[in-house]
Amino acid sequence: MLYTLSSCVAHTPHTKKCSKMNNQLFYANLVLAFYLSCHYALAQTENFNLPLKAVNLGNWLVIEGWMKPSLFDGIPNKDLLDGTQVQLMSTKLQKYLCAENGGGSIVVANRTKASGWETFRLWRVNETAFNFRVSSKQFVRLTNQDEGNSLVADSDSPSDMETFEILRNDDEPNRIRIRAPNGLFLQAISETVVLADYEGSSWDDNDPSVFKMNVLTGSTLRGEYQITNGYGPDKAPKILQDHWNTYITEDDFKFMSENGLNGVRIPVGWWIAQDPTPPKPFVGGSLEILDNAFTWAEKYGIKVIVDLHAAPGSQNGKPHSASRDGHLEWGDSYISDTVAAIDFLAERYANRSGLVAIELMNEPQGVNLESLKSYYQAGYDAVRKHTSSAYVIMSNPLDRESKVLLSFAGAFSKVAIDVHYYNLFSDRFSNMNVQQNIDYIKNQRASDLSSLTTSNGPLIFVGEWSGDWKVPRASKQSQEKFMEVQLKVYSGAKFGWAYWAYKCDSNTWSIKWMIENDYVKFS
Repeated sequence: MLYTLSSCVAHTPHTKKCSKMNNQLFYANLVLAFYLSCHYALAQTENFNLPLKAVNLGNWLVIEGWMKPSLFDGIPNKDLLDGTQVQLMSTKLQKYLCAENGGGSIVVANRTKASGWETFRLWRVNETAFNFRVSSKQFVRLTNQDEGNSLVADSDSPSDMETFEILRNDDEPNRIRIRAPNGLFLQAISETVVLADYEGSSWDDNDPSVFKMNVLTGSTLRGEYQITNGYGPDKAPKILQDHWNTYITEDDFKFMSENGLNGVRIPVGWWIAQDPTPPKPFVGGSLEILDNAFTWAEKYGIKVIVDLHAAPGSQNGKPHSASRDGHLEWGDSYISDTVAAIDFLAERYANRSGLVAIELMNEPQGVNLESLKSYYQAGYDAVRKHTSSAYVIMSNPLDRESKVLLSFAGAFSKVAIDVHYYNLFSDRFSNMNVQQNIDYIKNQRASDLSSLTTSNGPLIFVGEWSGDWKVPRASKQSQEKFMEVQLKVYSGAKFGWAYWAYKCDSNTWSIKWMIENDYVKFS
């Protein structure tokens, strides 16, 4: 109950005194209201029932192009996005361009087969201009005229002299010519001499400036960086805003609640902490959408895990980490920026009744384990500055065994370890039949989960799993059994589980589709 004070009559000797008392009580009421709101949020966060039955809202605030490929359809030269790997063969010499020694030296045209040194990763400047990054992570640049307009791959950061224009043949788009920063075309004069000094315009095979471009489609990246930089600053904001506004709506939260789900794991990118003006090419606006998600979740009794899916520098080189070119860059030098993003999220949502946890990072892979632990310690401390009730989730490194964080995480309070279980992404599943997949869940997965579960250690969270598998043309009955056994086993995770994902063009990845088509029910 808030304090009240009878109105003071104006024009009396006590008016000033009453006014002062009113002000004091007004501020007292503000303090009390703030205390009550915090107490309510704390009570709401602590008085929920584990384990969670949750779903990942993937491809919403962090784009994963494989889940909805049509998002990329309007990008000019959409096959030449950031991180696309290309190999360039001189049509005259029938030899591939090569960054000698993988970088740090000249560019030649003397390889009969293409491998790592002959593969260039594109950094897109605009729809026709690119930087070429070599395997040493250096960039090809044009030397000045005094050095003969030759090419060397020794630049650590791209600028004008590292920017080249790709001109594609109208009839054969992978037949290209490359214009250098000096306005002249590259030509392979000989196997050891590649210069940017050609002025011709022929597309014939014997023209030394013509190259056949082999695009390695299996390595194509389609993530947040590719879509924002692909559409560019004029178009990307509207494309993303339209997607955010329609891909997941309040009706979806209502649907989840009505169908037995009580949690969502929402992937976000590090740039959300700098909304509304994040660094280019990322676009602002996702923070307001995350605010909306909390409002909807709270309305329908759903708990929210905010998951830092994309860390600065990329923690795994995958498109879902917003990697620009597939290289993993995250490490010690990125820890402070990553902690800053966590601190921002914790401060903003600490008192929201819907918050159940903040996940410090998704699927680190290839990172230094001690660096990861240092970050997890700092990230935990950042969350605890703002809330003692929300859980802190630490994702197990994909390239380490599942117990690697167990003793480390045991030193903290209200911590969960996130493990991801897919009967995919490994050759061991390639030839398994239905029963073998089911037995693998019953035996290996159940055993792994049991070994991680301790009476006083961190809780375990199966943060991603799916009904997708490598069994071709599986019957509906088989698919239902596969879902059923996973639900039974993963329900043993004390923190709970989260299905990947809520929506996806591929049906078995979409829990919404699976529910609507009676493949699964949650009680």
